[in-house]
Amino acid sequence: MISRITIDKIFETARVEEVIGDFVQLKKSGTNYKGLSPFTDERSPSFMVSPVKQIWKDFSSGKGGTVVSFLMEHEHFTYPEAIKFLAKKYGIEIEETEQTSEDKEQANERESLYLVSEFAKEYFHTTLLKTEEGKAIGLSYFKERGFTDETIKKFDLGYSPDSWDAFTSHAIKKGYKLEFLEKTGLSIVKEEKQFDRFKGRVMFPIVSMSGRTLGFGGRILTSDKKAAKYLNSPESDIYHKSKVLYGIFHAKQSIAKEDNCYLVEGYTDVIQFHQTGIHNVVSSSGTALTSEQIRLVNRLTKNITVLFDGDTAGLRASLRGIDLILEQGMNVKICTFPEGEDPDSFSRKNSLEELTLYLEENAKDFITFKASLLAKDAKNDPIKKSETIHDMVNSIAKIPDVIKREVYIKECSRIMDISEQVLFNTLAQVLRKEQKDASKRAEVPQEAFEVISSEKKIEKVDVQFQLEQKIIQLLLLYGDVEEDFEELIMETDEKGEIILKPEIHKSRVFEKIYLDLQEDEIEFMNPEFKDLYFEVVNRFNQNPEAKAETFVTELNPEMASAVTNFLMEEERYSLSDWERKEIYVKKKELTIAQMVSETILNLRRHLVSQKISELSEVMKQEDNPEKESGLQEIVDYISLKKVLSNKLNRVL
Repeated sequence: MISRITIDKIFETARVEEVIGDFVQLKKSGTNYKGLSPFTDERSPSFMVSPVKQIWKDFSSGKGGTVVSFLMEHEHFTYPEAIKFLAKKYGIEIEETEQTSEDKEQANERESLYLVSEFAKEYFHTTLLKTEEGKAIGLSYFKERGFTDETIKKFDLGYSPDSWDAFTSHAIKKGYKLEFLEKTGLSIVKEEKQFDRFKGRVMFPIVSMSGRTLGFGGRILTSDKKAAKYLNSPESDIYHKSKVLYGIFHAKQSIAKEDNCYLVEGYTDVIQFHQTGIHNVVSSSGTALTSEQIRLVNRLTKNITVLFDGDTAGLRASLRGIDLILEQGMNVKICTFPEGEDPDSFSRKNSLEELTLYLEENAKDFITFKASLLAKDAKNDPIKKSETIHDMVNSIAKIPDVIKREVYIKECSRIMDISEQVLFNTLAQVLRKEQKDASKRAEVPQEAFEVISSEKKIEKVDVQFQLEQKIIQLLLLYGDVEEDFEELIMETDEKGEIILKPEIHKSRVFEKIYLDLQEDEIEFMNPEFKDLYFEVVNRFNQNPEAKAETFVTELNPEMASAVTNFLMEEERYSLSDWERKEIYVKKKELTIAQMVSETILNLRRHLVSQKISELSEVMKQEDNPEKESGLQEIVDYISLKKVLSNKLNRVL
């Protein structure tokens, strides 16, 4: 168990904007930060982070909470793992008991896979540095590639012994289950035998954006033509190669800082760039680029530079990935290295200054690059030139931004010496075809339609739910605020008629709400709101000046998420940036007392209306012996409702 003192220290030290900033590119928006949702595929920001409240809210998926809940949602950490991650990030000492084999067995399956992968990473790294075989074969290979000891340690490079079951046997002896060794793909199980998948290979651990070990890439060092040169972990519950970029953990901060990401092909390309001094680089690990991988980069920057070696044949195949990047609304540049060179070899032969200068001078805009590449083939052949232009227009059609499309059309017209009008007409045809194809895919077969009534059923609004929700929100947002409340006291005038006499009382919002609801013996109907109401009121009673965001860290994850929804509701409107459109919204802080009084009166009136309806139903029963007294009770409630309505009109 982690002590409460340690947890409190972590919450006091950790900055939600810093931690989330490692995973999402955040931009200042007033007192808050906004960015693209890391949980959904979107192009307009709906993700908000509040440094003042130290919470976050994703309006597209509905998720929200503290810095810990973000790590639990985004990285699938357990609560203790999220706490440990933050402790490590901020250099906070944490006390914990060593995990026993029983604890390992009790961990859920995903966590077991993470534990096994982490153990394997340490095993391969230790084998590389501490065993004779590892040093003679694995370490000498990395040294030949020019990797320093610091680089080898930074990327946790390793070596798997050239023995059938060296790793598997060692892992089982240490208490790790064969079931999880098989599910991660580290071990292959056939009948009664098991052996190591990565036997005799140098190892490249593949880690998530937060540094969790997901899988491995292994390179064979022998000239065995039957074995694959590179071998990756198979798909598992924790490793999905289409959603992972090699090097993203070490590159994320640099990508956000430089506002650009270099995309290369192999593991050694990434490592060599890092060693030279360029850190904003990731790799698709030899797989075809996917939308999910591009979205990982898109959270950190809108700019991506794709680096290719001088192999022209490979270039054409890779150009398909460019269209995927354009579809995400990103800015793409392409840089090629001299023939026979790749990012790994070129960075080895050049200093940081030379490499940086080369990248700056040779990175071309995608349209310029594509035109020069395809034009080589076309030469004086009109048909091939026509195909090249069509290819370029198809790529431009992928860009969602209308202005960018027009700019690229003009550039394409200049480069290919063809009229803009023809290109715009071709673009329009391509876009129409794409829309038509999309419509066809979305069409539902005729027989799937059901006959439905023409009378549309209107969903009834749950008034009590909304009013209870509003009271919780007022408590959380303004519970500690002291306000002047106008109390309307019922008195009888000289003629015997009821009048409302105003009296001003100063009190905190939470006191006003609590005393008013207690006076009328009003209880919440929604069980979640009821629990949250008493939790919040109790905390304010203990410390009247407490802020809701300070005790959100002590609530259970479900309650904390609900509290965040209320606390961040106001931030939803800042996403629209109304003031830029010269629409000025009245701040709620200016009318807190009015909102509180209005909400309580509305709840009272609603409950009285409910009581009138209930009594009216009882009065409809013919054999009701208390009909006369019941009718009088209805009359009294109607009078009370009228008084409440008058009070409410006065408040409004």
